[in-house]
Amino acid sequence: MLCVVLIDDEESALDILEILLRELGNVTIVGRYMSPLQALEAMETWQADAVFLDIQMPGMMGTEAARRIMAKQPGTQIIFTTAYSEYAVEAFEINSVDYLLKPFSKERLQKAVSRLVQLGLGSPSTDAGSEGSASIQCFGGFLIQTENGPFTWKTNKEKELCAFLMLQGGHQLEADSIIEAIWPDSELKKARTYLYTCLSYLRKSLQANGVPASVDKIGRGYMMDLRGLKSDVDEFIALTETAFSEERLEERQYEAMNALYKGDYLDGCDFDWAIWKREELKARYAEVLRILHKSFLQKGQLTLAIDCLQRVLALLPDSEKDGRELIKLFVHLDERNEALKVFRNLAAAVRVHLGVELEEATLKLYNVLVPSPARRET
Repeated sequence: MLCVVLIDDEESALDILEILLRELGNVTIVGRYMSPLQALEAMETWQADAVFLDIQMPGMMGTEAARRIMAKQPGTQIIFTTAYSEYAVEAFEINSVDYLLKPFSKERLQKAVSRLVQLGLGSPSTDAGSEGSASIQCFGGFLIQTENGPFTWKTNKEKELCAFLMLQGGHQLEADSIIEAIWPDSELKKARTYLYTCLSYLRKSLQANGVPASVDKIGRGYMMDLRGLKSDVDEFIALTETAFSEERLEERQYEAMNALYKGDYLDGCDFDWAIWKREELKARYAEVLRILHKSFLQKGQLTLAIDCLQRVLALLPDSEKDGRELIKLFVHLDERNEALKVFRNLAAAVRVHLGVELEEATLKLYNVLVPSPARRET
């Protein structure tokens, strides 16, 4: 299986290339970028056999991006995809594998992919065949873990479609609603083609990876049947519900909840439709942490009480109320240097995020609880 990255400043060109590569088979898209600068910043996060790279792009020419990629990852091959023939000589000097002139055919693309295979790139593809156990990770990114390892996405849009359908929790969604969320800027006819293509890819991928889930057509819409597939969000919600109802969690449950929240919901996926869910879960986590802070405080478990507030401030660094509570705890434990750190971080966050100074209550607390020599240091 060849792992490739696509870089082009035109989304339609990326979509077409994704579809053609999927039809060829034996190719996995591990990154897709509309800016060479973004691709270079994310280079360490993807392991690619080759990069399909446009040449004329804002911010940086594709030829310069190719040189930087090859300097940092010498084993990564470059295939240029461009509408301009005048860069062929420079591409040859860069030692690219191929130079595709747009619009290129599926057959021409096949020749370019064949050259990569001839270089010995890629690994044998696996077919999971029968269904097995699998779990979904949504915190800190989006990942489906199967018995044979992480689910491999063939296109970024297939991944986004899967995440979007999973978010619906088994509820039917009309095709137009899916298109509006995932292809909002595409012409409707093309968007429908993209949707049907991605649905086909997703169904085949779920089956091939042995994931116990299916995408079913119901009337004019679609529904994803998860068949009891485990999700970190579902487990997180269950633990937080316990905390809301009982206003406490056992230490073991507390650790489990924190382990589940590896990062924000679908972090790094750049799905606009996920923003509301991300903020909802973040707010839920912060509120539960506040409840548990009080519970641990009442039981004299000060280390855990401090940990709760530190996690809240990691989520909401400009939350002065939580910052004040943490300063009080550190001063109570005679850890004044830690209290000072909290104050400084809080002041910086409030200025940067809100563009204002600290509230009077925070300043008064600081002046009372931190000795004057320490105040002069700030």
